[in-house]
Amino acid sequence: MKATFLYGAGDVRVESAPDPTILEPTDAIVRVVRACVCGSDLHPYHSQPAGEQGIRMGHELIGVVEETGREVRSVRKGDFVIAPFAFQDNTCVYCREGLQTSCLHGGWYGTPEVPGLQAEYARIPLADGSLVTVPDVDPDAVPESLLRSLLTLSDVYLTGYHAAHAGLVTSGSTVTVIGDGAVGLSAVLAASQLGAERIILMGRHDSRLALGRAWGRPTSCGNVAPRGSPP
Repeated sequence: MKATFLYGAGDVRVESAPDPTILEPTDAIVRVVRACVCGSDLHPYHSQPAGEQGIRMGHELIGVVEETGREVRSVRKGDFVIAPFAFQDNTCVYCREGLQTSCLHGGWYGTPEVPGLQAEYARIPLADGSLVTVPDVDPDAVPESLLRSLLTLSDVYLTGYHAAHAGLVTSGSTVTVIGDGAVGLSAVLAASQLGAERIILMGRHDSRLALGRAWGRPTSCGNVAPRGSPP
């Protein structure tokens, strides 16, 4: 199969890699339909020291289950699934408290043991806790617009939603979102969906602020002054 490797700052290559296999009975193999380029990928892209061995990139995908380990119960072959940016059992004490990224048995993609997900196929550990099934989706017939929307549920929207959730946004809340990047705009959308009455988006890009108005319907939306500039 083909997969994406980072060899150093600015040096990304698509190369052949071994097809993944079931290593643990809780694993699933997923055929990747779309994978994200996450904002966190930009940090190593700009700063990773050059090396002879490339690092497999990617930690979010949507795809189709091709194979499951014998202990997997919640997904099966043919299911269309979303894989967020970490894997977890979703049963440990931290997962039950909603802190899945602190899962006692989970971890992160992009390591030698669990390679990155920007590839044709991927091994997903702890599949019952790490994959979310999307019912009634035929990947061969679904519109591209829906695929793009579903892909955001593996990555950036989750971050924005977590911010709104952690900020205790409820019906009637007044919310300020600092930053008009992808995460900030996702927080605007999430705050609106959680019932915020007034959303103030602080940013400096007219096109993004316009999108924030459309997504959040805020009554106040303005530009933040550059650091060091007079108020």
